[in-house]
Amino acid sequence: MAVRKKRSVSIPPDLDAQIERAAADAGMTYSGWLAATARKEFVVRSGLDAVASFERSHGAFSAEEIAEAEEWARGALDRGRRSGARQRRSA
Repeated sequence: MAVRKKRSVSIPPDLDAQIERAAADAGMTYSGWLAATARKEFVVRSGLDAVASFERSHGAFSAEEIAEAEEWARGALDRGRRSGARQRRSA
């Protein structure tokens, strides 16, 4: 079993209810959902840092490059839906 660190946090009631529903919908525990969501946040931050670093070195992406990337991302989401790809359900 993985080592876990216990924490006590205060969360507004409306946010607590949203987290509880999201965790249940995902088939995850409350703690598992929070950990997975925090992990995703760090992945997003890392990606944004990488883009900023690239742009500092090579200049900003052009409108055309951004449009191509958005088109690719939409296609990737569609391909994932068609293939039945699902989000991970455990943390």
